[in-house]
Amino acid sequence: MTDGSSPDQPAERVELKRQLGVWSAGAILVGAIIGSGIFGVPAEIAREAGSVGAITLLWLLGSAITVCAALSMSELAVMFPRSGGTYVYLREAYGPMPAFVFGWTRLLLIQPAVLGGIALIFAAYVDALFPLTDVGVRVVAAIAIVVLGATNARSVLWGAAVQNVTTWAKVLAIVGLSLAIFLFGDGGTGALAAAPAFAPASWTGAGVALIAVLWAYDGWGELLYAAGEVKDPGRNLPRALIGGSLVVAAVYVLVNASYLWVMPVAELAVSEHVASDAAIRIFGPVGASLVAGLVVVSTFGALNATLLGGPRVFYALAEDGLFFRPVGRIHARWGTPAAAIAMVTVLGVGYVSVRTFAELVQVFILGLWPFYILVVWGVFRLRKLKPDHPRPYRTFGYPWVPWIFLLASTAMLVSAFIGAPGSTLFSFGIIAAGAPAYYLWRRRT
Repeated sequence: MTDGSSPDQPAERVELKRQLGVWSAGAILVGAIIGSGIFGVPAEIAREAGSVGAITLLWLLGSAITVCAALSMSELAVMFPRSGGTYVYLREAYGPMPAFVFGWTRLLLIQPAVLGGIALIFAAYVDALFPLTDVGVRVVAAIAIVVLGATNARSVLWGAAVQNVTTWAKVLAIVGLSLAIFLFGDGGTGALAAAPAFAPASWTGAGVALIAVLWAYDGWGELLYAAGEVKDPGRNLPRALIGGSLVVAAVYVLVNASYLWVMPVAELAVSEHVASDAAIRIFGPVGASLVAGLVVVSTFGALNATLLGGPRVFYALAEDGLFFRPVGRIHARWGTPAAAIAMVTVLGVGYVSVRTFAELVQVFILGLWPFYILVVWGVFRLRKLKPDHPRPYRTFGYPWVPWIFLLASTAMLVSAFIGAPGSTLFSFGIIAAGAPAYYLWRRRT
């Protein structure tokens, strides 16, 4: 992908244009969050939590953490409405080194892990509709990444159009499925028929289950990465972040309650395709096909959101001279960071070829969440460092809302270290390696 400029003459600077309205911004957030998680993790949460009350509390806690994050990060989003999102906030609050470490971790760990995880779930449900070999599943996953990468490289409006259609289609479909389960399902067979138990099977298990919950809730960062292309960001970014997070929370609570309406906890814990198993009770064998189609649409939209937002991090890094300069080039005709999108596409295809879904989930969450903690702490830090900087939006419930997010997230990471020390140390090792990589890069340049 080239910008058509002569190698002897620098191209005229091309800027990213603000083309995304509030509905497209909200669709990016909702579409990125509601992807594969809600179909892939309820069984793991049931296994680790062990009771109706613990399952419900974990999902409600995930909702609360997500809304607190959206309320907190909205302040930073309108202060610095630029492409790169989390990278930009870390740079402004802590300087270039922590921001570089985030970019390093996203390059080696987070970006390819989330692309690979979503693409593999997409391909697995394509396989449910049209049987494939194991190699065929990986090929379909890779093709989906390449097609959507090309779409978003060609036009941000093309990517936004795909996002709008897939997001609102899957929200309506999930809500419709949940209501059908409540209306036509036999509540006497489910976990809600008896008095619910609230104690988890183990507190360590509850902490591990919270990792899976936060995987299902993650995705709001994709909108922040594309903040430089949102119209009227002071008004539209908080509306999209907060409104979209509330929509997701409502949908997740509804769909999980519908699962528990027709399935006992023990059955939910061993179900490999919980949404399909619930739908089969209502629609018979055709229910499995209906849900497979829903998951295909849902994961396709989430994959698109990740390719729309994520590459902007590397574009911002390259703009600051902290990554290879060509990655920060904007295509002269298409107006997109096409080189960054192409690089991310290649990384996603590589991870699809060598990793499993379960491996990708833990690596993704444990690699990303420490930076979310730093960003939310940055709300406090920037109020001291830059008290006079314009803030069109101030965090609702400050300082309690950011503190709720910080305490819950830190507890989750501590529990993850106890329950899954291998994955935690691997992820933290990649993060730690970013510091010497930063100094080597600065010495090179």
